[in-house]
Amino acid sequence: MAAAGAVAGQEKQLAPTLLSFFIYNPKLGPKEGEEEKKILFYHPNEVEKNEKIRNVGLCEAIVQFTRTFSPTKPAKSLHTQKNRQFFHEPEENFWMVMVVRNPIIEKHKDGKPVYEYQEEELLDKVYSSVLQQCYSMYKLFNGTFLRAMEDGGVKVLKERLEKFFHRYLQTLHLQSCDLLDVFCGISFFPLDKMTYLKIQSFINRMEESLNTVKYTAFLYNDQLIWSGLEQDDMRILYKYLTTSLFPRHMEPELAGRDSPIRAEMPGNLQHYGRFLTGPLNLNDPETKCRFPKIFVNTDDTYEELHLIVYKAMSAAVCFMIDASIPPTLEFCRKLDSIVGPQLTVLASDICEQYNINKRISGAEKEPQFKFIYFNHMNLAEKSTIHMRKTPSVSLASVHPDLMKILGDINSDFSRVDEDEEIIVKAMSDYWVVGKKSDQRELYVILNQKNVNLIEVNEEVKKLCATQFNNIFFLD
Repeated sequence: MAAAGAVAGQEKQLAPTLLSFFIYNPKLGPKEGEEEKKILFYHPNEVEKNEKIRNVGLCEAIVQFTRTFSPTKPAKSLHTQKNRQFFHEPEENFWMVMVVRNPIIEKHKDGKPVYEYQEEELLDKVYSSVLQQCYSMYKLFNGTFLRAMEDGGVKVLKERLEKFFHRYLQTLHLQSCDLLDVFCGISFFPLDKMTYLKIQSFINRMEESLNTVKYTAFLYNDQLIWSGLEQDDMRILYKYLTTSLFPRHMEPELAGRDSPIRAEMPGNLQHYGRFLTGPLNLNDPETKCRFPKIFVNTDDTYEELHLIVYKAMSAAVCFMIDASIPPTLEFCRKLDSIVGPQLTVLASDICEQYNINKRISGAEKEPQFKFIYFNHMNLAEKSTIHMRKTPSVSLASVHPDLMKILGDINSDFSRVDEDEEIIVKAMSDYWVVGKKSDQRELYVILNQKNVNLIEVNEEVKKLCATQFNNIFFLD
């Protein structure tokens, strides 16, 4: 026991953790004795049946109770000493509930551990967003709950939920969720007009050659350059690509195992292209051409597509083709021979252009401020606070207390429609500034000794002028 040997007065912080996650539909078991039928998915599964029924019943009661006060906006969250519950109704009568244990400070008194629950540490908006993303990610790969019911009733829906959430819940790193989870934005790659036109023309050529392609998306270095999808679909696909698919392929790449130069190309055109989804070896006639299915535009046209992700060096292109046409090995070989060489050339062009631009702008010295920027109109997101290094964890390079202040400012912004500015003096030498202008939000953290409010304001103005071409006209 490590705790027994701990020195008195020593404190240990325990991060927030997922206690339970369940999905239910109150219409499925309306009679007494049938309560279990309401439950479509419950994690952890080991929980005793009666406890599952009791927990679901309690959530139902809370939702019904709050409906009496606000019929159109039912409960979003419930705060208790030990945990916080989040509710979300993504489709009529389908409820998703996530229960998160509050962070704990463990102290030792007379050799015994004493737990203090930090009731005010979790930000509702952050974890409500995480819960909504759970649904969006499920829907991207499985379609809506209602569609599953139409395909094969409760049995099929339960199977799909089990298969998806059993894996997905393991990727929720609740201890590192913050403001970026609220925005769920897209990082765009800055490009000059000429290179952008080259990419545009490449996409047009590919869509013409591979005539089954319905949508295309083009990324470079985990940043988006072009997308033909609707914004909301692209936003969740982008999250899947950058936090799950790309990182899984990073390790073998870094070890240099996965980029064979294909010298056998006609005209001796070497290329580095390969499939990230789909066939592993195009030379093997037995190889399977299986691609993940995704569902987009589920509100109106409800399209089912195969997702083909193909990469050369740092450029990745996603082709989405109608799911009713199964891709053959012949099609995959054609795609490889057409896309591979052109994408390889394009990737080195972008890299070259990017390096030239970087040289012109000069070596950046460590600035005295860090910022997060988000634009609600095009979902563009930019952060100098986060270093995305590992799958699905965005590591913030500032103290958690400062991240919490950012979240609090964001909650204040969402309550008002007007433009607004908030300046906070935080611990030690930190200042935190939030600006909301039109559909854009900017959060700046400054670390400067002995500055006053006027000087802080001047610094932020300078930042807006250099980084954002003065789009924040708020004075």
